[in-house]
Amino acid sequence: MPQLRKSRAAAVFVPHDFAETIEPAQIRVADPAKAFEQVVLKFAPPPIRFPPGVAPSAVLADGVKLGARVSIQPNAVIEAGASIGDDSVIGASSYIGHETTIGPGCLIYPNVTIRERARIGARVIIHSGVVVGADGFGFEIANAGHEKIPQVGIVQIDDDVEIGANTTIDRARFGRTWIKEGVKLDNLVHIGHNVVVGRHSMIAALTAVAGSARIGDHVLIAGQVGVNGHIEIGDRNIIAGQSGVTRSLPADGGTWWRTPAIPLREAKQQLFWAHRLGKLFARVKAIEKKLSL
Repeated sequence: MPQLRKSRAAAVFVPHDFAETIEPAQIRVADPAKAFEQVVLKFAPPPIRFPPGVAPSAVLADGVKLGARVSIQPNAVIEAGASIGDDSVIGASSYIGHETTIGPGCLIYPNVTIRERARIGARVIIHSGVVVGADGFGFEIANAGHEKIPQVGIVQIDDDVEIGANTTIDRARFGRTWIKEGVKLDNLVHIGHNVVVGRHSMIAALTAVAGSARIGDHVLIAGQVGVNGHIEIGDRNIIAGQSGVTRSLPADGGTWWRTPAIPLREAKQQLFWAHRLGKLFARVKAIEKKLSL
């Protein structure tokens, strides 16, 4: 509100129940942020459109199936058995592996790697540098060193998922690594093998989820969080930044912080106590001096 009073704008969007007195003219709308977004889009440059067709430098193996109005950009490589749905775009120098399926309306930006047998749903957006289907981190200790465990599963990404730049999603050891409908992953997120991320969850940058962890629906995970393998985060939890989740969390458990993650209120109380330790030590020292201890 102080910023709004200082604003030099001639008019502002406000909610219908706005009751403050301000200088700018008020335009009452149900959702001010959405209304402002619509105005910005009217003045923004038009979005980039990719015309349908296959660039001459693209490499398509025999038997690749392309839907209607698909755009394959220069130097893209699509392997045998792959299929691309209607209206999808495969960006320049991207790689689509053997027997991978990509649904309709997807936007695969340049320099994306989607390895063999991945299943990508409809209207999925994958930003540059993403690797889908690299081997999971599976090794056994042997006499001669580390022995690789075959990673023979797949990655499944459901409809309306968006994956930020340089994020990695490992294929399952067996079965599937599963990113469910509506999930949004930020840049530089790592999803380990056999992880399940529930519907409409969001994970911010520099978060790593270890193998076989299960994340519920509508979970919010902030940046630089680490999630242990083989645990479950229940629906609608919020994990604050730089937390370490070392055990399973119940559904609707609230907000968690610190390492190991504990309820936010408890974490704040512990931090408050820690900041007061210096004063407490000084008081104890003064008391000991008076008592000649």
